Amino acid sequence: MNGRFIAGRVRDVPPSGIRRFFDIASLMKDAISLGVGEPDFVTPYHIRSAAIDSVIAGGTQYTGNKGMIELRREISHYLRGRYSLSYDPEQEIMVTVGASEAIDLALRVCIEPGDEVIIPDPGYVSYAPCVSFSGGTPVLVPTVMENDFRLRADDLIKAITPRTKALVFPYPHNPTGAVMPAEDLKEIASVCVQKDILVLSDEIYSELTYVGEHTSIASLPGMRERTVYISGFSKAFAMTGWRLGYACAPKEFLYEMNKIHQYGIMCAPRQSQVAGIEALKRGRENNYEDVSVMRDSYDRRRRVMLKAFEDMGLKCFEPRGAFYCFPSIVSTGLDSETFCRRLLEEEKVVCVPGTAFGKSGEGHIRCCYATDIHKMTEAFARMTRFVSGLS
Repeated sequence: MNGRFIAGRVRDVPPSGIRRFFDIASLMKDAISLGVGEPDFVTPYHIRSAAIDSVIAGGTQYTGNKGMIELRREISHYLRGRYSLSYDPEQEIMVTVGASEAIDLALRVCIEPGDEVIIPDPGYVSYAPCVSFSGGTPVLVPTVMENDFRLRADDLIKAITPRTKALVFPYPHNPTGAVMPAEDLKEIASVCVQKDILVLSDEIYSELTYVGEHTSIASLPGMRERTVYISGFSKAFAMTGWRLGYACAPKEFLYEMNKIHQYGIMCAPRQSQVAGIEALKRGRENNYEDVSVMRDSYDRRRRVMLKAFEDMGLKCFEPRGAFYCFPSIVSTGLDSETFCRRLLEEEKVVCVPGTAFGKSGEGHIRCCYATDIHKMTEAFARMTRFVSGLS
């Protein structure tokens, strides 16, 4: 096909650095993956059953563009009870095909060609490409292990220019597991208010917080009117394949997001929305027992993984949220890409190079502890052998 048919802003964005190693491993017998950012739990039975019952009863039609009103009301109840956030389900909440669609919609609404969007680096792989696809310029602000991978207000201020339109704010953080303490949140919020910056707050991992309590930046003074709150059901409720997310924002902004959603998507799948209603409704009734069971399991595995890296001699920041460790492999003398390639070839263990998440990820690898503990234990034995062989 003639190359002129492909837009430069699309052609210039590389494919995801996460998938490449998985594709190789899928053809490799006995490979163990610590790379996929996905719960190893199956969606709880009562949630699956609700969706199945809906299909059997003939619930196979479109829903309204913004999603079923019952689901939006449940999201409103959930956010008020868990994070002291108040959003009108009629005009300030919309259901999306995963949190990823919500991120893309919010960026497309706010970005004019040439606008700059600040993103902590390392960061989730889709943020910078979505900015580029929207005609904007991603501005990556390095975060480092010495500061617990937090975005510091001073670094944010240095990155702001007259072209700055928005800040992507993804805490708890993928890939590092960092969280933002209350004092840091207040400083970031103060800068955003003073500089008139929109915040896209991706809080998909909010329920998976192991140290302290999660606070949304949208709950701070002056922030609700300049924040797009983004979350979903994938991580906390083990519902990755259902592709169910949502966005909350002032009605004027959400109205514009919904226009793009109308023309491009129509609505999220009805069965996924029915499953989401069941997840939140039953959650309110039993104090989110399903979430607590999974979070406690991840927390145990988090400690096991940290200890394993300590025993290998790999320095690792203690993750306080999400379900990833981001150990340093600088002591091995290998760069991130080489380390992961050789680990896969020599020991059949899949990890993700830190550089898949940005330049500041060099010298690190991402490992997911939402993995069967027996597989993790075998993977650690193989990694220990690999690291020992290097030294």
